[in-house]
Formats: sequence, C-alpha cells, structure tokens
Amino acid sequence: MWDHTKVTKAIFVCGAAEGGTELNAFDNALLSAGIGDVNLIKVSSIVPPHVTFSDSVPELPKGAFVPVVYAERASTTPGETIAVAVGAGRAPDGFGVVMEASGKSKAEVEAEVREKIEEAFRVRSLELTEVRIVATEHRVERCGCVVAACVFF
Repeated sequence: MWDHTKVTKAIFVCGAAEGGTELNAFDNALLSAGIGDVNLIKVSSIVPPHVTFSDSVPELPKGAFVPVVYAERASTTPGETIAVAVGAGRAPDGFGVVMEASGKSKAEVEAEVREKIEEAFRVRSLELTEVRIVATEHRVERCGCVVAACVFF
C-alpha cells in the first residue's frame, strides 16, 4: 500500500481546462495535470534533501492523500489569458525550495518563479545548482482554470 509518510520523489505537473464553474474548471485542470483523483495536501515549499525529481507521474491510488505545492488561477472572463508556474531550486546537498506564481502569461510566471527561487537561495546563503520549472497558460473560453504543481510521493 502507498504510504505518504515515506516520500522519496517529486514531480512537476501542470494542466489547463474549462468547466461549468470555477470549481469544475479547477477539477478538470487537475485531471489534465494527472492529479485529479487524489486528495491534495498543501504543504509549504521545502524539498527534503533525500527527495529526487522524477520525470513521470506514478499511478497513485484513487483518493490517496498526497503532499503538494501548487498554484492555480481561474477566470470567467472570455478571451483572458491566465497562467501559473511552479518550480524548485536545489542546493548541492539536495535541499530545495519550491516557489509558485500566477499571472497573465507563461513567460511572466516562469520568470517570477525563477526570481523567487534565486531570492530564497540568496537569503539562505545557499548555492543554487539545479532549477526545474513547469508552467502553463490558457485562453479562457467561458470558465477556465490553470494549475501547476510539485507533487511529492
């Protein structure tokens, strides 16, 4: 059985979708990101040194309680572009910091996340050796949502 207390990996995912309501759009964006059938437990933005970054989403049991850092943005303004990003930086020992941003374009939120990561490392006097960022944007048709997440498993 999957045990959320034994987290050893993290993956970065993002998704975008429309829905009948903002909550449905959020749910659909989570499904688009591959994390729509689990319970997200929002955690603060620290990556333990022993956690490695994965490139594929594992098959998590439906209803599992999963630690995650995420950003989301919803809108009901047709034609508006919405965007989110999540990223992490790592020090040589593997310790990491996760940051998130929301805004109006993929480029804007990616740059904002990078700046936040750099500041987090600067104030901790840590060397930044690795950065991973995922971002997405979506042009709203009727009711849209974007989500980006760092999922721990």
